[in-house]
Amino acid sequence: MPASEQVEVELKFDVDPGITPPDLRVLPGVVAATEPETFTLDATYFDTENLDLASNRITMRRRRGGHDEGWHLKRPGDVPGARRELQVTFDEAPADGDIPDALVDPVLVYTRHRPLLPVAAISTVRTITTLLGTDGVKLAEFADDRVTAQSLLPGGSSQQWSEWEFELLEGGTQKLLKAAHKLLRGAGGQEPSSASKLARAIGSTPAVTPPPTLGRHPSALELVIADVTRHRNSLIAWDPLVREDADDAVHQMRVTARRMRSVFSGFPTVLDAARTEHIAGELKLLARILGDARDSEVQLEIDSTLLRDEVASETLVNALAGTESAAHDRAVAATHAAMNSQRYFRLLDAIDELIADPPAGPDADLPATTAVDKAISKSRKHIRKAHRELAELPEGSHEWSEQLHTIRKRAKRLRYSTDAAEPLQKKKYKQISKTAKDLQSALGDYNDSRINRARLAELAASGELSGMDLFVLGRIDAREQANGEQAIAAYRKAAKDL
Repeated sequence: MPASEQVEVELKFDVDPGITPPDLRVLPGVVAATEPETFTLDATYFDTENLDLASNRITMRRRRGGHDEGWHLKRPGDVPGARRELQVTFDEAPADGDIPDALVDPVLVYTRHRPLLPVAAISTVRTITTLLGTDGVKLAEFADDRVTAQSLLPGGSSQQWSEWEFELLEGGTQKLLKAAHKLLRGAGGQEPSSASKLARAIGSTPAVTPPPTLGRHPSALELVIADVTRHRNSLIAWDPLVREDADDAVHQMRVTARRMRSVFSGFPTVLDAARTEHIAGELKLLARILGDARDSEVQLEIDSTLLRDEVASETLVNALAGTESAAHDRAVAATHAAMNSQRYFRLLDAIDELIADPPAGPDADLPATTAVDKAISKSRKHIRKAHRELAELPEGSHEWSEQLHTIRKRAKRLRYSTDAAEPLQKKKYKQISKTAKDLQSALGDYNDSRINRARLAELAASGELSGMDLFVLGRIDAREQANGEQAIAAYRKAAKDL
């Protein structure tokens, strides 16, 4: 379903009925204003029975009337005070039809296939004035609204009020917005009693759960739940971006799933293992599914980098990168399918339930620092054991390389355990985290080099490439060998600090 999105930056004021708006042509940069136009806007707002959208400052509506009638989805933007508005016209999705998928898909992480029901009907008599700059550039739009709202929730009531809205358009600036705020406040505008018309119509809603605030001496359980909550919120934030194939979204969501799982494995006695085992298993599966898409994405980037500054034939380009592109498309499709499944939504529900009612393990009441020290000591012991086993293997052998991969995974677990302690602001934890990250990064670079060289060798042995292509592969292989040697040197340096 085609949809368009824009970022909305606006001011909103409550006003007493009958107040005349000020002359906005006095604002900086404004040279003219259009004649006021009046429209009647009739909107129906949709949400789940539990108001999952409203509690996350999201509004979904079907609105008739005005220049932009159609289906609208408004979500918080990246800039404070800004909103992202997704629109689908009635030509693309009829008003009497189902809510378009283009609006439903970005919020599935909140609704989780729970039915979307009408929760409010709002009628607005809106008088619009557009402010113009030089050459007729549209700077801002001012709306004088008279609102009648009816809550459709059980026991809901009707209300009437007046408000002003001042929205920046393409030519508007923050300077204009600041001046408008001062002018409209001086003319009788009051700070809005609610964030949106819907919020005022339906009243208070459940709030998003923020990470718990830790005291000076938190318990192990308090620290762990704070970390789980942070990762839960991060998972929710990345979900819509993965669905729209935003840059780096798959990678970040995969990291988030792994980090949350590491909390359970790193602090196994702080939470009841019987309650976390299933969640940890489902997070592992989610990370693997995301990993297929991420690995193909990374390989495409690597293939492009490998051929940089080389004169490569079309045959070599296709041999190195052609099949990976198709694999990436299949992996992304599989990721989206998994994220639309009831299994995925049950995982999100289980995480929410865990945060709301944490199942305490035998070490839940330990001081947080004691639990972190215990987790770090255990991880360090495992890494040092792996180092000793590595020393017994022939350098460069398959077993040796696989053991380095094991060390990398253990370094990652150590890093995640120390990162969980970030709220404690302990210098020693930050240093351990840095060392673990350096170790993990170096071994990751080595693993990439090893995989790349294996792919290059396979291509060279295929018999399908020309002599010039084989020469290019040889140059690339030499660079990858040097990269691998540098990575091993960096690993050995980092290992001394562990």
